[in-house]
Amino acid sequence: MAPVPAPAPAPVPASAPDPGQLPPRSGPVALLHTSPAHVPVFEALRDADHPGLELRHLVDEELLARARREGPEAVAGEVRALLAGAVADGARVVLCTCSTIGAVAERSGAEVPVLRVDRPMAAAAVAAGPRVVVLATVASTLEPTVALVEEEARRAGRPIEVRTALVEHAWALFEAGDTDGCARVVADAADAVADADAIVLAQASMTPAERLTTTPVPVLSSPRPGLAAAADAARAVHAG
Repeated sequence: MAPVPAPAPAPVPASAPDPGQLPPRSGPVALLHTSPAHVPVFEALRDADHPGLELRHLVDEELLARARREGPEAVAGEVRALLAGAVADGARVVLCTCSTIGAVAERSGAEVPVLRVDRPMAAAAVAAGPRVVVLATVASTLEPTVALVEEEARRAGRPIEVRTALVEHAWALFEAGDTDGCARVVADAADAVADADAIVLAQASMTPAERLTTTPVPVLSSPRPGLAAAADAARAVHAG
């Protein structure tokens, strides 16, 4: 499957570069999406936070559809093939932006670092305290996200208690193109959470709800920290 064309990266100033900028020789980061709606989100984050980082977008909506029907492992072969193609096209790092198939992507055996976008978010949730609530708009995302939070808690040696909630009807709004309506429903669900140290928005598509919430509980989303981790990996690959 051909990558979705992305705008040319912002030029890197010839003098006094910002420390966050990456030289073009760092090599492209390939992003595996299951919705085309994520492409402009990550392009905007790149422009704001990581000028000079080249992104290549792979979009396959059927991966999520099939994973929801049959389970994430059902798409493991397709994911491996897509990532192998991205590496063959020059990708030095891969970032999977779909939480449902993130673990499958990590285990793909690709020849370059493969990161899941929600891992830094999960680590931040664990650091916030032992009571974590995971919100999702797709049921298939709940189990992988809970497993990831628990994995990060074990890695940090911290106790954890994870509760989950499926935000009814939000995904239908997102699929219909009503991203504002989806964000409002998700924000309302977050504001209704009690007795939590952190609220995790399990899917990248839920990120717009973060700015609408009024709860004092930290509400965490994945795109910004996930892309930052990919940029750090690109620097490490270039330095190596």
